Amino acid sequence: MSDAPCEVWFYHLERSGLDQVLPDLLERTLGRGWKAIVRSREPERIEHMDGWLWAYRDDSFLPHGTADEPQKARQPILLTTAMDNPNAADVLFVVDGAEPGDLAGYARCMIVFDGRDEAQLAVARSQWKAVKAKGHPAVYWKQQERGWEKQA
Repeated sequence: MSDAPCEVWFYHLERSGLDQVLPDLLERTLGRGWKAIVRSREPERIEHMDGWLWAYRDDSFLPHGTADEPQKARQPILLTTAMDNPNAADVLFVVDGAEPGDLAGYARCMIVFDGRDEAQLAVARSQWKAVKAKGHPAVYWKQQERGWEKQA
């Protein structure tokens, strides 16, 4: 890990929900040899994702665990509502309007928000301003009909 500031990528969902988008982003993360944390502010979301990531596709699953399980430090993907980084993740995924917190130690933070939800949109806008004010490089990706388009 370098001393470079954490890159923050905003993913604006418009056509698909988190259940459709998150597994692909996590697969790409693991493909780079990185570990991930997925942080939500909603314990119900963590419970849902825990089941979903085992079964989202018939021929595959994403290895993961939750923060309340033993061996959380060994998980390639850790689902949590907490603000710590017990698995030494390289990438932090922030969903459901959760706060990113301190980004030291992460190579990348991905803030994924539903553009059809006014509350999530408002939180993402304030997070964009805060990230820029802290000097983090920020990129904004908007979901298009076929994939993602870099907007900023």
